[in-house]
Amino acid sequence: MADRGASAQSVPDDWPAHSDPILALNRMGTFDWDLDAGLFHMDAQAYEVFDILPEEFDGRPDSLAIRVPRPEGSRLDTVVSRAIKDGSENYGAYFRIRRRDGTPRWTHTQGYIRRDETGRPRRIIGIVRDATQELEESEARSLRAAQDAAFRQQTNVVQIITAALSHARSVQDVIDVLKDTHGVRNIGAASLVMGLVEAGRIRLVAEGPEGSFVPGTRITRIDEPYPMGEVVRTLSPRFIESPEEFADGYPILWPHITDLNIISAAYLPLIAQARPIGAMGLLYNDRCGFSTEERAVLVALGSSIAQSLQRAMLYEQEKDLAQGLQQAMLPRTIPSVRGADVAVRYRAGSAAGSLGRDIGGDWYDLIPLPGGRVGAVIGDVQGHDTHAAAVMGQLRIVLRAYAAEGHTPATVMARASVFLHELDTDRFATCLYAEADLTTGVVQVVRAGHIDPLIRHQDGGCRRVTVHGGLPLGLSAEFGRLEYPVTAIELEPAQTLLLCTDGLVEQPGADLDDGMDLLTTLIASGPDDVRELADRLIEMAEARGGDDDVALLLLRRRGPDSVQTGGRLQQHVAPGDPEALTLARHMIRAAVCAWGARARADEIELVADELITNALMHTEGSAIVTLRVLSGSERRLRVEIEDSSSALPRRREAGENGVSGRGLLLVDRLTDVWGVEARGGGKCVWCEFLMPNAPDSPDRTGPGWHS
Repeated sequence: MADRGASAQSVPDDWPAHSDPILALNRMGTFDWDLDAGLFHMDAQAYEVFDILPEEFDGRPDSLAIRVPRPEGSRLDTVVSRAIKDGSENYGAYFRIRRRDGTPRWTHTQGYIRRDETGRPRRIIGIVRDATQELEESEARSLRAAQDAAFRQQTNVVQIITAALSHARSVQDVIDVLKDTHGVRNIGAASLVMGLVEAGRIRLVAEGPEGSFVPGTRITRIDEPYPMGEVVRTLSPRFIESPEEFADGYPILWPHITDLNIISAAYLPLIAQARPIGAMGLLYNDRCGFSTEERAVLVALGSSIAQSLQRAMLYEQEKDLAQGLQQAMLPRTIPSVRGADVAVRYRAGSAAGSLGRDIGGDWYDLIPLPGGRVGAVIGDVQGHDTHAAAVMGQLRIVLRAYAAEGHTPATVMARASVFLHELDTDRFATCLYAEADLTTGVVQVVRAGHIDPLIRHQDGGCRRVTVHGGLPLGLSAEFGRLEYPVTAIELEPAQTLLLCTDGLVEQPGADLDDGMDLLTTLIASGPDDVRELADRLIEMAEARGGDDDVALLLLRRRGPDSVQTGGRLQQHVAPGDPEALTLARHMIRAAVCAWGARARADEIELVADELITNALMHTEGSAIVTLRVLSGSERRLRVEIEDSSSALPRRREAGENGVSGRGLLLVDRLTDVWGVEARGGGKCVWCEFLMPNAPDSPDRTGPGWHS
């Protein structure tokens, strides 16, 4: 303690102040400190508090240094000086002294500062008392309060972890919860290890922090002398409360973790449905021992983690099964299509709370059709379960079969609806079927309750195509409304047709039109390559998440250097209408000459006339005559005669003088290739003729021209 005003020689007449007997009775000593004279007077009780004899003290404050350690004296001087300088009337402080036997003692002092009329400090009169017991009781209360607070914090952390684990849907989710900022570090653990039981072994699935992995413990047998194996065998937790206990109990493991400064650990069996599925270890570097309450908290934490792990493992197994079933129902491969680039994608949804039901009825399909045509299908069966996937698989196969039979798009959709209705299921399905003629670019689209398609232009612009539609499949048959209007659109070279399910568009709480506008913008800014664009759209769906599946099909018509049309002609010829037949003959010759096939005009006209006549004679109804030019590696002129009869043409032997029976012989002899294909309830007889590679420009002003 500093010696203040030691040069002064006089003291006040009333110095020292008389001590109060009551203070002495309460074991409080008094002192009177004359700041001018630098004298420090203590009564008998004060000597006892400082544990100093009167003959050992010369009345100077700095002589108390034999009992007051230097750091404590400096701290006490700071308190007194501050009170004097800032004009305070009193001060108080706790400080430690060193008793005669060397033991420490807490002491408390309070002083009253007397000043003269100018405010200058003259004397300090105060008390000193033994505060050891007081502070020990206070420290005990503080320690108990801290322990209670720590226990409450641990309990809160366990509650937070348990709440977070309720949303975990994979083993990795469980691990992430334990490692995040609200995880096991908040209950004081310095390191974490966790393993799962697999075929009599424990496979380590998590350890932390980085660098804490113990070599040789990635996979261990349950019967090996490791703590996780022990708790799995015994189904009881193992609390290790000292380094010595750790070293004695697990001599193989201990040398590998000494660098982590581990002094205690808690190993917990992870038990679900009365069987161990794994074990977890929490390692500590700042505590020895576990209270009863702490052990109970950790056991509860282990139980919560075990339940979450079992749920996550079951979910992953169910998800793998569901996704395998879904993939089996989708086409294994997508066929290459001449004249088009195609990309398909599928993303399984993640329906919250539907364990093992991340499977739906979304599907896509691509169906090669005769005559350079292709059918593109996108659909969605109601529901997210294996039943929806099974219905989807049947519906996909049936729709594919109807399309391959040659039915019109509207008929394909109507028959698929009847099939679904007769399947005796409570599910309905939305669907969109687009039949594209890649030589002409004409696309016929029918829609059954599905969202509209989109077209991306060569310059990057994108637009939504409004398609008039009917009821979803199954419902239209149930209500007897099987009409599906056909919308014809034209797909120019380098344009892309996009079909998707609503999982790519819909968002909870958002309007469908807003979703379509957002998708349109995303497609417009995406890459030109259909595969890269499909990847971009699926990445967007993944980032957004969502509960619904996503199926996606993109079809891009290739540019002018691939298969394309050089002209197209179509004419209806009604029975009993000789003028229509004559007009068709003239029109065929004019078109063939205009398209640069003048050298074969007689052959083409003769074959077309024969096929038209056969259609009118042997079937009921009109004939539809279609001519088109196909160009690519070789230019060909294709003639198609379509009628309403499913009976196939057959060759017949003509008599010596007979006229009938020679038609198909002419067709076979004059054409380069010919064939028959089903078209809905009828058929189409077609033939092709090779043409020169440098045609004249077609005359599109001739009679009966239809672009």
